[in-house]
Amino acid sequence: MIPVGKIPRHIGIIMDGNGRWAQSRGLSRIEGHRQGARRTKDIIKAAINAGVKVLTLYAFSIENWNRPILEVNTLMGLFTHYLQVEIGELVRDHSIVFRVIGDRERLPGKIRDLISGIEVSTAGNEGMTLVPAVSYGGRDEILRAVKKIVKDGVSADNIDEKLFEGLLDTAGLPPVDLVIRTSGEERLSNFLLWQSAYAEFYFADTLWPDFTNDEFLSAIGDFQKRDRRFGEIERGGKI
Repeated sequence: MIPVGKIPRHIGIIMDGNGRWAQSRGLSRIEGHRQGARRTKDIIKAAINAGVKVLTLYAFSIENWNRPILEVNTLMGLFTHYLQVEIGELVRDHSIVFRVIGDRERLPGKIRDLISGIEVSTAGNEGMTLVPAVSYGGRDEILRAVKKIVKDGVSADNIDEKLFEGLLDTAGLPPVDLVIRTSGEERLSNFLLWQSAYAEFYFADTLWPDFTNDEFLSAIGDFQKRDRRFGEIERGGKI
């Protein structure tokens, strides 16, 4: 049941725990990633049904390139399947907008082409914006934005938050309202560092392949109980 109250516009999820889920069952890490991909599909639909406007999923960090080549290739293969098969269903049934953030230059050419094609074809849709973060790191994103400023010769007097946000991968998207992380870890791990400045956080002990729709909705319900003041004093409070 969808919690009654204000739904966060933008949710970011750090989908952690695939490897540990698999190892605890005597399975390969690759099987953990496969199960995690299945869970991702369910949570995307739960977010759509809840009325979330933007869902950003930390699918593959820039640090993940340092993992064993077999694991990297498996993850790229799962993402390719996702682009070729799963996205079509979400577009057909839910009119989603698709947008990828991260350093695309490191991705295989086939994946880059698939991403570009889907982004163009879904840009005019009216459903939830789905944002996989692939080859992504928050520090890398900020550095790339700074390099654009330097390359364009923008003077210091003309640099403000609005200009800077327009150079980030997430330009045009609302700030993150809620960050969910699974697997019991309690850190951002280089995820949406700028965008999460005033986000609420929900940490779940559950490993990602076991993270249910009900727990996702519980995270939203927990968010609705928070008093978000954005640096201001509590309404009616005294100095």
